[in-house]
Amino acid sequence: MRAVDLIIKKRDGAELAREEIDFLVKGFTSNEIPDYQFSSLLMAIVLRGMTPAETAQLTRAMIESGEVIDLQGVPGPLVDKHSTGGVGDKVSLVLAPLAAACGLRVPMMSGRSLGHTGGTLDKLESIPGYRTDLSPARFREALEKIGFAMIGQSESVVPADRRMYALRDVTGTVESVPLITASIMSKKFAEGAQALLMDVKSGSGAFMKDRREATALARSLVATGAGLGRRVAAMITDMDQPLGRAVGNFIEVRECVDILQGAGPADEVQLIVQEASRMLWLGGLAASPSAGEAPARAALRDGSAWKIFLRNVEFQGGDTAVLLDPRKGPRAPLSKVLTATSDGFVSRVDAHATGIASVILGAGRSRKEDRVFPGVGITLTRSQGDEVKSGDELCRLYAETQAALEEAARLMTEAYAIGAERVPAAPRLLEEITTA
Repeated sequence: MRAVDLIIKKRDGAELAREEIDFLVKGFTSNEIPDYQFSSLLMAIVLRGMTPAETAQLTRAMIESGEVIDLQGVPGPLVDKHSTGGVGDKVSLVLAPLAAACGLRVPMMSGRSLGHTGGTLDKLESIPGYRTDLSPARFREALEKIGFAMIGQSESVVPADRRMYALRDVTGTVESVPLITASIMSKKFAEGAQALLMDVKSGSGAFMKDRREATALARSLVATGAGLGRRVAAMITDMDQPLGRAVGNFIEVRECVDILQGAGPADEVQLIVQEASRMLWLGGLAASPSAGEAPARAALRDGSAWKIFLRNVEFQGGDTAVLLDPRKGPRAPLSKVLTATSDGFVSRVDAHATGIASVILGAGRSRKEDRVFPGVGITLTRSQGDEVKSGDELCRLYAETQAALEEAARLMTEAYAIGAERVPAAPRLLEEITTA
């Protein structure tokens, strides 16, 4: 086989065979196929697409490009969850211990902030001492003893994805459903999961801003899972508004503590319970996608999920004292309160603008090398549907520098819209896809 012949084949809209996809991925990973040829292949995929069978084989070849974490013999169903990214999306921090409290084992490989969206690893590492670079042996030990573990991608896991993504980022080939699907699924199944719940965000604060695009990606993810012989379900959830009240890193951790102790924003709690229920169903511990909601709520009420979270933080090196005492933990030196300038109802808090404001404050990255500050961020005192009077607090911003504080405040002033009529908050769960 020659790479150029396969590029032409895909350029002309033909379907690549399994051995051809294997040849291309292996050749690229080993540097036998140069970047300029693989870039042409990526563009051909963007323009011509891939069949479900091709996407599944691309995912399988990417998984086989590196180390696969062996979780053979770990007791309990191994079910993971992945979100495509949003603003204030701290769900994983509560969902993993909650699912573990209900009987699942959750091997979770997460990422850092990307663009305007927050990163699970950055939130976890805002807990002083918390380490996400566990060895495979420690990862397995955490699953066996605690029920879940949270790690980042190592150099040896799915190297093909790391190289492909770097190339896609600079060649205009990021926006491709088959390529996005293979990137996500290869990492999740290389970590040892047997089943996967996908949370595909849709709205201004999501990467998939159009509902049709989100649905197409969700269907591709579920179909690819079927092609790999794995159970995958997808939930399409709203990201027009930030999720919950906190946007940042440690302030999001603090909100997760509230939820694990039986409080927290209602929209966030509801979504977490719904996702836990779907994970239990995927793992065979609930009879239907919604049948696990009652045990999930019970595990929040009785404190069992909270206890498991504390055990995980201690196991992964984190300081549990900052979680037990609200006076402790990272804090930003500067703050600013934004207030309403008129009476009415909050009709919108734009998620994208809020995410950009949080990045300006230092909660995320504009460039890979940017420093992330654990204590900065935004607390949304008022959200969509809330009534306000002129002078009422809308949100509070926390920053390291005055310049960042003022620029973020300008963006948040534009993010809030206040109207004369109440606009009720939209449901977070928009659509479910449970079969290919």
